Amino acid sequence: MPWRCDMSLPARLDRLPLSRPHYALLLIGGLGYTFDGMDSAVVAFLMPSAQQTWHLSNSALGLIGSASPFGFLFGAATAGLLGDRIGRRKVMMWALAFYAFFSLVASVSPNYGMFLGSRVLAGAGAGAESAIIAPFLSEFVPAARRGWFVGALAGFFSFGFVAAALIGRFVVPTLPEGWRIAQMITALPVVMLLLWRRSLPESPRYLLARGRHTEAEKVVADIERQVRKATGKPLPPVVTEESAPSTAVASRPVPGLPAALRYLWSGEMARRTAVTWLIWFVITFAYYGFFSWIPTLLVQRGITVTKSFEFSIIIYLAQIPGYFSAAWLSERLDRKNVIALYLTGSAVSAFWLSQTTTPVSITLAGVVLSFFLNGTYAGVYSYTPEVFPTWIRATGTGMSSAFGRVGSILAPTIIGVSAAGFGFVGVFGLTTGVLAIGVICTLLFGVSTAGRSLEDLTEPGPGSALPAHASTTTAASEPEVSSR
Repeated sequence: MPWRCDMSLPARLDRLPLSRPHYALLLIGGLGYTFDGMDSAVVAFLMPSAQQTWHLSNSALGLIGSASPFGFLFGAATAGLLGDRIGRRKVMMWALAFYAFFSLVASVSPNYGMFLGSRVLAGAGAGAESAIIAPFLSEFVPAARRGWFVGALAGFFSFGFVAAALIGRFVVPTLPEGWRIAQMITALPVVMLLLWRRSLPESPRYLLARGRHTEAEKVVADIERQVRKATGKPLPPVVTEESAPSTAVASRPVPGLPAALRYLWSGEMARRTAVTWLIWFVITFAYYGFFSWIPTLLVQRGITVTKSFEFSIIIYLAQIPGYFSAAWLSERLDRKNVIALYLTGSAVSAFWLSQTTTPVSITLAGVVLSFFLNGTYAGVYSYTPEVFPTWIRATGTGMSSAFGRVGSILAPTIIGVSAAGFGFVGVFGLTTGVLAIGVICTLLFGVSTAGRSLEDLTEPGPGSALPAHASTTTAASEPEVSSR
């Protein structure tokens, strides 16, 4: 029989007010996203220099744009599988080290091949870290504030993009070998986070799912102690109403990739998986297609490289209110509605961009598109961990993110071909159509998640979002994993 855990520990976490220990987690995880975002964005500013240094064709240059997203795909998928097997915290730490090392290798690469390979491997590390942070930290946060917390966590990506734009403006064009220095800068601050993250606890929900009740109790008790000290008030009572989630949940064996895919696409999960994968593909395709090529497209419109980078800084700054406005709305409009709203804004903005011709109007439309694209990401990062059960949450999130990276791999190349064949109008007309598909599917098939505990959304029992057999059918067909 599967081991069963007392649900009082998740209930104890969900009744805590947000306070200093939660904000410490937000800062540590957010800084990781800042440097992930910086690495993703800086490539747009490295591409012109790399093309000049190695005399690259547009096709070879496009591969550089797709290198990190290609690595992201494998890193995200691997991180999810390992996160459910060996723990969220371990995966995050090793992914960070892997990313930092290969970013430094890329900065000193003597030729195109080595630079391209290093960018792929650095992308794998960044993808692994990016995929694991949101599900990891979402498991610490009370249900009532989870949408804002994870949305704000994703908002740290915007700081990385702004930093990359500043590096692209003031480092790349002004220093000898500035593009190499820029690549080095993206790696060095990340190394410092390795020391900071030694104090991070493992997710208590993960520990419960693995049968490690004593360790989970210790983590929850420590968080309660920190919250009590930070607020100076007694802790709220644990919810015990009949409408609360079931008092016990079956521990599940950790699946390999084939078993994980079978479950994610089984009858009770297929709709959730399909919608989540589609949203990730749509937003990532539009996002990377836009941000990878906007400096180049501006240059092709007759704007100097320096001016192009200045316009890009303005466009990147719009990410910040985009993320945090969506994080605020996520607890008021529900996550799926926020995603649909911001995808709609993105589609309208992309169409507007396709109709503009002057540098000022391009920049203004780009600012609005940047706002809505990044607001969508805040909703997506909040929504995705909520729709998968704890025992497969990291895998589900990682696979969704990995599928989205298919869009980021295809986008630079497709955008490049579209720009050559159909011009500026074709590029953003295509983006508009892709975004419109995302809006329709999200509204029709998305799950409402705001204000509900993770167990209520994914475990059998009163108020459950899944059929009762969802947590037993797969367990019966797989060998039981003993607790440690």
